Amino acid sequence: MTKPKRTAKPTGSAADFIPPHATLSKLRAASKGCRGCDLYKLGTQTVFGEGPGSAKVMVVGEQPGDAEDKAGRPFVGPSGKLLDHAFDAAGIDRDDVYVTNAVKHFKWAKDARTKRRIHKTPNAGEIRACMPWLEHEIALVKPRVIVCLGATAAKALLGRTFSVMKQRGIALESTWAPAVFATVHPSAVLRAPPDQRALAEKLFVSDMSAVGRYLRREEARVARRARGSRKLGGWQTTAHPSAISNASIQSSRR
Repeated sequence: MTKPKRTAKPTGSAADFIPPHATLSKLRAASKGCRGCDLYKLGTQTVFGEGPGSAKVMVVGEQPGDAEDKAGRPFVGPSGKLLDHAFDAAGIDRDDVYVTNAVKHFKWAKDARTKRRIHKTPNAGEIRACMPWLEHEIALVKPRVIVCLGATAAKALLGRTFSVMKQRGIALESTWAPAVFATVHPSAVLRAPPDQRALAEKLFVSDMSAVGRYLRREEARVARRARGSRKLGGWQTTAHPSAISNASIQSSRR
């Protein structure tokens, strides 16, 4: 188990377990011994983020589910399969995505009628205690786009008053990344009533497609700027504004 850092005043959160000179691999190793909140007593193991350290897209979910808790990897269950489908439909390379969760342990309660472990939403204190892990992941990966899946992830990064249903699929300016998008969690799509499932999946894929279009516009803008710099014979040029109009970007900061 990783011991907390010796500080004059422990924070009582994951911050006490962050290693010095952190890297993703060091964070992943240190997270296995996290005791920043009591969820480690419920979860089988810590489920840390996964993906390339230079990923353009970071996806942030709520917490690992039952399958993820057992496997020790994020988004490997049914929600992960739906997420992969949405990536494909949106033209987003799955190998260029870092996936993680706002909370790294599975919070659950036993179903009295079966042996199933029923998901429970993390509370504000648990989210706050786990936040240092996510903050360091974002700082190290430096994604161009963050996609928040569900209310827990969105509120953790965009504020407690943020509404996913009112602002889903919209590029938001943020201190976390050049653009932050929010949409529903894929598990919510899977739980939709049978007569609403097709529409829920269509809307989810549409939100992810908005992310794909943003990335392609940004890549085209960078390419145009590079061509312009070459034509000017290497003279320093001023960066062009984002290709996304101000009307389509809403400011949202912590």
